[in-house]
Amino acid sequence: MAAPLISLRGVGRSFQAGEEKISVLRGVDLDIWPGELVAIIGASGSGKSTLMNVLGLLDRPSEGSYRFAGEDVAALDADDQARLRRAHFGFIFQRYQLLGDLDAVENVEVPAVYAGEGRGARRRRAEELLRKLGLGDRMDHRPSELSGGQQQRVSVARALMNGGEVILADEPTGALDSRSGEELIRLLLELNAQGHTIIMVTHDPNVAAHASRVIEIRDGEIIADNGGGPPAAPALPPPPATGRGPGVLLRRQLEALSMALKAMLAHRIRSFLTMLGIIIGIASVVLVVALGNGTQEKVLEGISSLGTNTITVRSGSGFGRRDASRIRTLVPTDALAIAQQNYALGAAPAVNTTKNVVAGNVSASSAINGVSGDYFEVHNYVTVSGKVFDPADVRALAQVAVIDEDTRNTFFPNGAEPLGGVLMVQQVPVRVIGVVRSSGATFGPSSLNVWMPYTTVMSRVTGQNYLSSIGVRVADNYDMTEAQERITALLRQRHGAEDFWLQNSDSIRQTLTSTTQTMTYLVAAIALISLVVGGIGVMNIMLVSVTERTREIGVRVAVGARRSDIVSQFLIEAVLVCLVGGMLGIAMAIGVGALIAQLSEEVRLTFSAVSIVVAFLSSTAIGITFGFLPARSAAKLDPVVALNRE
Repeated sequence: MAAPLISLRGVGRSFQAGEEKISVLRGVDLDIWPGELVAIIGASGSGKSTLMNVLGLLDRPSEGSYRFAGEDVAALDADDQARLRRAHFGFIFQRYQLLGDLDAVENVEVPAVYAGEGRGARRRRAEELLRKLGLGDRMDHRPSELSGGQQQRVSVARALMNGGEVILADEPTGALDSRSGEELIRLLLELNAQGHTIIMVTHDPNVAAHASRVIEIRDGEIIADNGGGPPAAPALPPPPATGRGPGVLLRRQLEALSMALKAMLAHRIRSFLTMLGIIIGIASVVLVVALGNGTQEKVLEGISSLGTNTITVRSGSGFGRRDASRIRTLVPTDALAIAQQNYALGAAPAVNTTKNVVAGNVSASSAINGVSGDYFEVHNYVTVSGKVFDPADVRALAQVAVIDEDTRNTFFPNGAEPLGGVLMVQQVPVRVIGVVRSSGATFGPSSLNVWMPYTTVMSRVTGQNYLSSIGVRVADNYDMTEAQERITALLRQRHGAEDFWLQNSDSIRQTLTSTTQTMTYLVAAIALISLVVGGIGVMNIMLVSVTERTREIGVRVAVGARRSDIVSQFLIEAVLVCLVGGMLGIAMAIGVGALIAQLSEEVRLTFSAVSIVVAFLSSTAIGITFGFLPARSAAKLDPVVALNRE
């Protein structure tokens, strides 16, 4: 004698409600044979839906044993139970439970997707099933575009997609009008005649009357059963084989990607709001790093224009010390002594003061720089027009001047020729012989600059006999540290004390580079915090998405989705949101950078491939990190709870 397809012994199902334990099923013994058409009837709350959920492996019994085709269901884990549902069960729900983001064909295909079947084969079979059910002209319609009867036929086709050896119908006509209900009953009778085992749960005696076997349940116990035994039913063709191997695994991941994309496109506003935090965070990080790089480049260019082998000797004991103005021991002969050393390419004495300068009817405060002729070479100034003064002018105390472009534009406006023009400096007339271009090496507020022979400034303008500084250009092949030590030793010997200090352009570069890097790291860290906040936003909205789509998850699990399939879909959605947000953030940063470049020449943004790649990888990591928790939460949902969640 053939064995029953489904066998329950002593099955009970109870739930804990606070301190009270509620028993919904009690000691159910039931055998269902292949090819039977069974109706389970009973009043509301009798336990018939719970029994169907246990039969369909959507719920686990609290006690007793359940065997399907001789296999102990209690010994199976969640994925093995999903395998049984995929291969042997089909569900027809009262509320249809179709996925609103998919059209009719795609809804029918879902069980075969999780079975690992190829796209072409499953689509052909889905279309064939829909044509057989009279929906050949409605295949590309979404559930919202179908009537109730049509939606129920789509759910029947979905139940048959993987064979549908056992079809479980929960109040199948409950949401249909009488005509659609009659059509569905006829369809179920036809399927039963073809060999499908049909189990209907209904409270309608007219529906139950079509069954060959009626089981009545009350208060969780079977109180009546009018039959049972193997009917003479034709054998069903075997269900499509579940695919295996690396190719199938890859196909499942691609399907998860496809479903994630459809879900994102179906909820565009929610997806955009989710990725907005990532967009702002990535853009902030990329922009801050670009600003730091650009600022650093400008600083290095400015210092390079000074010459990386330049040492400046100043009076006093250090930068910003109050004793600098009182110490007056730095004299022109010190510059001559340094210039004679083998490590020095030149030594430019300098005297600095600020005086009022007048040209015609224009008067302005200007920086008066008394220098030697080689000052401009030491500090890499470019001659725009005319010439700079030479040693003869320095020896002769010549009343000549070199000005920069800003000074030219101030005292000789509207394109007036500056060469040969006269400037009155402290009642001393000086003739302009040259114009030079600013090197960009000055730091702090810009000013008008007038350069004159230092001998002229000392004798005719300030009346002083000491220098403000000496600029030393060190030979290219000479070690800067050693040159600095030798200058210190020479001046200490000449002065008898160390009443001076040295400023190395290379040390300035290192200090400013270090400072800009520190500021870049600091602001980037703040931007990273906004990126993490964006990631938390992704997690929160994905958790909300899981709550909103609980029923969808239940449907997918019911038709055979593994937990790993649910994890993959929601994790891929989170990663996609972060990846797209990351790319939009990078594009936004580059766009803002281009706009800033058009609006201001002072601010420089230098984008690096490394920072962009790191930002892109960061968005991926955030998607994986903050998407895992919602994905795992979705996968752990109990299918029967998910299906009944409002």
